Amino acid sequence: MGTVVDAAKQDVNGSLAEKKPTVVFVLGGPGSGKGTQCANIVEHFGYTHLSAGDLLRAEINSGSENGTMIQNMIKEGKIVPSEVTIRLLQKAMQESGNDKFLIDGFPRNEENRAAFEEVTKIEPAFVLFFDCAKEEMERRLLSRNQGREDDNIETIRKRFKVFLESSLPVVEYYDSKGKVRKIDAARPIGEVFESVKAIFAPKNEKVKGYGHVLRLNECCSCT
Repeated sequence: MGTVVDAAKQDVNGSLAEKKPTVVFVLGGPGSGKGTQCANIVEHFGYTHLSAGDLLRAEINSGSENGTMIQNMIKEGKIVPSEVTIRLLQKAMQESGNDKFLIDGFPRNEENRAAFEEVTKIEPAFVLFFDCAKEEMERRLLSRNQGREDDNIETIRKRFKVFLESSLPVVEYYDSKGKVRKIDAARPIGEVFESVKAIFAPKNEKVKGYGHVLRLNECCSCT
């Protein structure tokens, strides 16, 4: 027999899925520029940008019981369960009042992906994948002056490794379903956004500067 909490979760899942929101997963290696492009998409196309990492940090800073649990798991080097992150994403989607979402940096692995679809009953419209050579991402991260502790060469290379081993299989899974929109992210911000606009703009609207979107098996500079 389910608990009241289980029933409430099912209600949230059902009401969210019934709204048939448009969900776009935004993936790319560290320094690929996806955050900048998400801001542009929000401004021009009215999406709500949800960062899984930001939601987890906000929950920790809230001082809630859930936030304390998340903080303790991170301190102990444990992976935060997919369902915890997914519940935070669901809550943010429900509270936004919007029906179009960019989910940035999630799913990070195949387990995240499967759990999201199982819990929310939502499949992404597509995956926006920012492909960029490791050398260029490394240069960007080392040159930016944001005071981030994780922007040192050793940590950056570990992040690259995690992305290749954990997140790239998610991209490959959706690519097999024809749901990947791959962007050459090594170009200047404006040029990258021209390609992004061509994906999000109405199909009958021509956007100048849109080039060929490579398939994963054609060329992936991450591998």
